[in-house]
Amino acid sequence: MEDLKVMINILYEDNHILVVEKPVNMPVQEDESKDMDLLNLLKKYLKEKYNKPGNVYLGLIHRLDRPVGGVMVFAKTSKAASRLSEQMRKRKIEKKYYAVVLGNISQEEGTYVDKLKKDEKKNQVFISQDGKEAILHYQLVGKYEKFSLVRVSLETGRPHQIRVQFSYHGYPLYGDQKYNSLAKPGQQIALFSYYLTFYHPITKEKMEFQLKIPSKYPWNLFNM
Repeated sequence: MEDLKVMINILYEDNHILVVEKPVNMPVQEDESKDMDLLNLLKKYLKEKYNKPGNVYLGLIHRLDRPVGGVMVFAKTSKAASRLSEQMRKRKIEKKYYAVVLGNISQEEGTYVDKLKKDEKKNQVFISQDGKEAILHYQLVGKYEKFSLVRVSLETGRPHQIRVQFSYHGYPLYGDQKYNSLAKPGQQIALFSYYLTFYHPITKEKMEFQLKIPSKYPWNLFNM
């Protein structure tokens, strides 16, 4: 279990929920790559920690793209999963991100409203008039040469939303292999889910979690 705790930064745990920092480049759920995924890793952690027989229940409430790291909450009971999922539907769960984009954003803050459609076969999202509405808000945090650091909050939770919208508006994310034509092989996407707040499914207490941005390039170009 010590090895698992080293792999995963556990931010909070009680009988109902588990809040962790998702590592970059780890899928949330098992995919065609068959690489170790976060959900099964956490189930293994719970099974070993509590010496549970059989399968361990752990409810997936929300997702992060495989290359993206950051804070996530999981439900340890079906009741907690149901109540947290309802909060997601009613947009009572708030997530915020930091992103490093190519280009110098001139406005201190702004809003992007677009319609996104997903090509399931290619796992790619694009702007389309018959797509679903996607709304995000951003604040400019800093600039460094050809880069801008932005803080992003979402009104809608569409797949690849931040990546697609910023790319479409001329500011692709650094290292985004899918939506940034200038990204070089091996570069890590500069998108990080640093903030999460929700109401505890049982106690109704407001829970708030915040992480520091990564220390690696290009994050280290900015004094944070």
